[in-house]
Amino acid sequence: MADNHLSDLRFDSLTLHDNVRAGIRDAGFEFCTPIQASTLPIALEPRDVAGQAQTGTGKTAAFLIATFQKLLASTPDPERKKQPRAFMLAPTRELAMQIAKDGELLGKHTGFKIGLAYGGTDYEKQRRIIEDGIDILIGTPGRIIDYFKQGVFKLNEVEVAVLDEADRMFDLGFIKDIRYLLRRLPPPDKRLNMLFSATLSHRVMELAFEHMNEPELVRIEPDKVTADRVRQAIFFPSNEEKLPLLVGLIREMGASRIMVFVNMKRDAERVEAYLKANGVQAQAISGDVPQKKRQRLLLNFQSGDLQVLIGTDVASRGLHIPDVQYVINYDLPQDAEDYVHRIGRTARAGATGDAISFGCESYAMSLPDIEDYIGHKIPVAKFDPALLPELTRPPRKERKARKPGPQRKRSGKRRPSRRPRGPKKSD
Repeated sequence: MADNHLSDLRFDSLTLHDNVRAGIRDAGFEFCTPIQASTLPIALEPRDVAGQAQTGTGKTAAFLIATFQKLLASTPDPERKKQPRAFMLAPTRELAMQIAKDGELLGKHTGFKIGLAYGGTDYEKQRRIIEDGIDILIGTPGRIIDYFKQGVFKLNEVEVAVLDEADRMFDLGFIKDIRYLLRRLPPPDKRLNMLFSATLSHRVMELAFEHMNEPELVRIEPDKVTADRVRQAIFFPSNEEKLPLLVGLIREMGASRIMVFVNMKRDAERVEAYLKANGVQAQAISGDVPQKKRQRLLLNFQSGDLQVLIGTDVASRGLHIPDVQYVINYDLPQDAEDYVHRIGRTARAGATGDAISFGCESYAMSLPDIEDYIGHKIPVAKFDPALLPELTRPPRKERKARKPGPQRKRSGKRRPSRRPRGPKKSD
């Protein structure tokens, strides 16, 4: 792994509790990333901070370390039932689970108990853990509100509040839920508040200033964080050439871990069908996949049993997947920020990676905005249409039998014919 993504600030130069230092050593961290170096000195004072950072830049470790330090510096009333002292909101269950996983590692020596609350599965199990008493509550807005309204926990003892990927919270329609929960915390000046977002847009900053205590703004430019370490290229296929080009490229890439991005769910399913029909282990991920199946799919992808993961921007947000060698934009995103978010799935934590895009007839018009946003032209790659592979078409799905309509109850009387009758014969 490359280390040029790190700053000159060492973790051991920060004022940290010994138990926090031990967790940092267990994780193998020595130097801070830029977002950690910029936000930790502020949060450790402690003062509120709003940071702009992409996924894979170390922001999770930054707010976890600051949280542990803050909680270790105060002593809760032992006579009270153990209520959450830290509260962390994430837009997706995968991101919430990853935060908890990182928290278990970094906080192993602190003795803090972490509880998860996210939708899709484990409703009673999650509830029991939280009811037994936890120090840190991590989850998605819907399930947390559900438990809160039932009185499973209270929020009046929260000392640290964290919003992760705040811009995605807006995109997924969670803003009313977020405000509902934040208004039930102690006043902003009675807690440490940290907010992280890929962009500090006007709506994110409005949220920050409404529910935080004069946060200090930290911006790590996204194109410096991710795109500079990604080898980028763009092909210009026709719409008919996209699938053969995709299959040909994946065959050349061999046993690499590949993420393919499309703009619509139905395209993800179509690409999956064609890849499978042509011998590629591929699976599309969508928001309506059951949680257990979704987790199994991600584990198979991380272990290498699944070569290609296909998804839209919404379905793939919050996924923490290490060692993705290639990102393929089968469809160019229509939002320039999503391009940076997509290619940031590779080249994580200082590694390098490759991002290949298709500038097809349907989405090539997005390219100028993307190149303007990242500040440079994407190198053009060429291919010989004559060398594209002949594809096997996937079998057509069996058509569902047409359901019969509601049966009319027979009265025993013959239904009169609707055909016009001729003139009545006279006797």
